Amino acid sequence: MNLRDRLRSLTGEKETGATASRQKEGLAELRKRIEAIMERRPARRTFAPGRTGRVRGAIEGGEEVANAHGRCIVLSRRIEGSSLHGRRAVREFASMDMKAAALLANRADLGSLSWQDGLFLDTETTGLAGGTGTVAFLVGLGWFEGEAFESRQIFLRDFGDERAALAVLKEYAHGRSFLVSFNGKAFDVGLLSARFIMNRLGDPLATLPHLDLLHPARRLLGHRLENSRLTTMEERVLGLMRDHDVPGSEIPQRYFDWLRCGDPLLLRDVFLHNRLDVISLAALASHLSGILRPETACGPSEPGDRLAAARLLHLRGDRDSAVVALGSLVRSDCASVRGEARRHLALILKKEGRWEEAAGLWEDMIASDPDDRFALEELAKICEHRRRDWQRAADLTEQALRSSPPPSPGERDALQHRLARLSRLLQRG
Repeated sequence: MNLRDRLRSLTGEKETGATASRQKEGLAELRKRIEAIMERRPARRTFAPGRTGRVRGAIEGGEEVANAHGRCIVLSRRIEGSSLHGRRAVREFASMDMKAAALLANRADLGSLSWQDGLFLDTETTGLAGGTGTVAFLVGLGWFEGEAFESRQIFLRDFGDERAALAVLKEYAHGRSFLVSFNGKAFDVGLLSARFIMNRLGDPLATLPHLDLLHPARRLLGHRLENSRLTTMEERVLGLMRDHDVPGSEIPQRYFDWLRCGDPLLLRDVFLHNRLDVISLAALASHLSGILRPETACGPSEPGDRLAAARLLHLRGDRDSAVVALGSLVRSDCASVRGEARRHLALILKKEGRWEEAAGLWEDMIASDPDDRFALEELAKICEHRRRDWQRAADLTEQALRSSPPPSPGERDALQHRLARLSRLLQRG
């Protein structure tokens, strides 16, 4: 007995023929409305493979790949070593000092790996905000084989291809030793990890060491760039100018339009955009490595970049390389770089107790800029506490008080306190 029959037995209501007739009419009307809605839905697109396995009328150069989880499209391309990417040939990116890579990533385990075993990764997604509802409809991959760069792009014709596409990605990641991305730690890898979990597949990326180029690039190049976007670094650093490139903000809508009408022309620029992004990862990594290790660079680098590299080397604990880098910059033609290099090197020497070497640098800084209050104060400290030359220390302190721009109230109080102490020492003889 169903619920309706139970209610009738409790209320004593009896089903009449009119009631049953109305119910049947209502159900019939509901079925008609559902059928009308279903008829208005567009038919699911089919992608029938031809005899060669290539997809007809879909993605140019795309090949349908089948596995136990379904089917997806893979686009393959080989970029020869002689091909130019910006100002340099691809073969120039095919080798890299892995110790420099370890410093860039701040991961010592990268130092023992081979550059040829790296997997370069970039995704195009249905949204830029992330979250579990965002899908990577295109996964761009790359790796080196000798001097050539192999490009693979895994594409979802629709959302039903995702599980198969992730399985293909898992196959490509197998045997790779580390990842290279641009902002991948914050976006691409986390997004893909979530999709692996939601599709109940093991995540092959979670255990790979990861060189995310955004952070070291920002440290080394941010001082002269208006933003940290990859396209900005391509133009200003790598010399790559993209013609008619599709903006990243438009890419999700391009994919949604493709889902509606299936026009492959909508995605042609998206595939090119993604492939250039992946190649630029290799180019940018090589350039950053050359800044850290000038002996491996293919050309001269900016003095400001080398100064930033020296700071990064010191931060990462490579003191000897930092001192060598700073030592090469203390005679730089760029006044601002020269001053900062002397300042940073002098502080390292002071911390190590090499007072006279540090004092020599502060003397040079004062000779270049008599109003350099930092150098005046530091040299005054050495004259007072190490050399016990109180008169010179007092003269330097007075010079710091007269420096331009004037010291802040707190700085002035500290300098006057030092000068008063030195005056007492001089009076005692």
